[in-house]
Amino acid sequence: MSTARSMRRSKAFNLANLLTYGRLAAVPAVVGLLFWPEDHWSRWFALAIFAVAAITDYLDGYVARTYAQGSALGRMLDPIADKLLVAACLLMLVADKTIQSWDIWAAIVILCREILVSGLREFLAELKVGVPVSRVAKWKTTFQLLSLGFLIAGPAGETVLPGNVMIGRILLWGSALLTLYTGWDYLKTGLKHLVDEE
Repeated sequence: MSTARSMRRSKAFNLANLLTYGRLAAVPAVVGLLFWPEDHWSRWFALAIFAVAAITDYLDGYVARTYAQGSALGRMLDPIADKLLVAACLLMLVADKTIQSWDIWAAIVILCREILVSGLREFLAELKVGVPVSRVAKWKTTFQLLSLGFLIAGPAGETVLPGNVMIGRILLWGSALLTLYTGWDYLKTGLKHLVDEE
């Protein structure tokens, strides 16, 4: 019993999972710093933490596959960490008006898709149906993270790269379009199995 417990503990604290925990910890840190949107240093620190968290999104999967560190805990927490980071940043950027007007619709599309996919995944998991991540979904994630990086830098980024916010807005719409496409893919899969069940 003690051996099984120690094995579970070692899996819970392997490198892949530690990277995921770090991404979860980054969420309140980035949100806290974005409470001072007018302070350029707060934005730069928020961007630095966000960038490290975004890198861990790719690293934890690579480490899990390369070093056989995959675990049920990691598979559960990885998408949760991604969605929390994206959703929290979108909400803060809408609150400080970095995302405003029609661009809010892009944020709504992204958030609604994440809720839809979470529900579909839960439904399909009950049917023991796995949904692999497509190449387009990976591009969607990349666009999302890049757009949020530019928008988190916001006005501070404009001092270094004029048009920084506009680049972030364009990437945000690009990620919203990819989000619609991948969301429709998930929905088709879910509806197919729902019809089969009936």
